[in-house]
Amino acid sequence: MAIDRIPMSKDGFDKLKAQLDHMKNVDSPRIANQIAEARAEGDLSENAEFDSAIEAQGMLEARMRDLEGKLASAQIVDMTNIKTDRVVFGCKVTVKDLDFGDEEDYTLVGPGEEDYEVNKILATSPVGKGLVGKMIGEEAEIPIPKGVLRLKIMKIVVAD
Repeated sequence: MAIDRIPMSKDGFDKLKAQLDHMKNVDSPRIANQIAEARAEGDLSENAEFDSAIEAQGMLEARMRDLEGKLASAQIVDMTNIKTDRVVFGCKVTVKDLDFGDEEDYTLVGPGEEDYEVNKILATSPVGKGLVGKMIGEEAEIPIPKGVLRLKIMKIVVAD
């Protein structure tokens, strides 16, 4: 089975790696210490602190596995070689909503760099996938929960 590569900038990769390192070197030992302290209190059958720490440990381990998977699948993209003839990872695209007539800019980013408040969206998100590969003047029809989002590509530039 082929591994799907996840496009990322070097900064995005480094940010995820730093998060993982913090989880392994700070959060995990802290939770292990909480478990040890709760276990030292004796009866574990009605020990809420123990149950809470075990649950936190499980959630942390799941998040660490997720980050490890993203980092293992990462494909670092050289942001200096981005072309703007088509929508690609790392570009900023201006689109026009064909149903409402308003224009919006989206920057296609990788994991760790998304910020939906400033329209930095994952290139692997439904909207990102719907835009990737399109050229100026082309239209994208993207299935969304409320129907279909119809966008026309107006401009493509290299993201700042």
